Amino acid sequence: MTARVGLGRLLPPSVELEESEIDAPETVLLGGERAAIASAVPKRRAEFATVRDCARRALARLGQPPVPIVPGPDREPQWPDGIVGSLTHCDGYRAAAVASSSDIVTLGIDAEVNEPLPDGVAPLVMVDDEPRMVDALAANYYDVCWDRLLFSAKESIYKAWWPLARRWLDFTECELTIDPTGSFSGHILIEGPVHNGSRLQRFDGRWDLVERHLITVTCLERSKDER
Repeated sequence: MTARVGLGRLLPPSVELEESEIDAPETVLLGGERAAIASAVPKRRAEFATVRDCARRALARLGQPPVPIVPGPDREPQWPDGIVGSLTHCDGYRAAAVASSSDIVTLGIDAEVNEPLPDGVAPLVMVDDEPRMVDALAANYYDVCWDRLLFSAKESIYKAWWPLARRWLDFTECELTIDPTGSFSGHILIEGPVHNGSRLQRFDGRWDLVERHLITVTCLERSKDER
């Protein structure tokens, strides 16, 4: 078996991943997907189509037929029964990760270009000791834009949080601790969702810098007694 690299290296073996660096010009949209993106600009339509093509190719490896992946009421992708998944796209990168819900409870992936957040954004997404943590990391590790990594990690946590909680999680409702060796942990500052009899107040994840992209993954695997 070929060793996984990049985002694939951060995911459990039970998760199927498809990635693309470009938008295919003839990607087919299915069902309600075309209506969902009809008013968007061409660039957004291309991203939307490509990431769904990635999802369908990943789903095929789970034995799933091609299906529409239409945004729900809160813009979340609606997956087939028995499937969990996550989508991400940014400049030069699109990806979809999917798995059977018998293996994975919830999953969030995110990718961002490794560049500083726009002026004025960092104070809106950081809480408590996070600014000091980001400054300390930046003083010692120069190749990563740590404010952007924090943003991406919180995005992946939110994508994993949503299917369990079904409510918004603000950036300031999660306090992040980043390990510069490639992991992070998000402490939820509001009441978390209940899973398997326990309330989830922490989501752990992994991160990497792959060429010019920061990639983050938050994944909760099922325990042996749940399978």
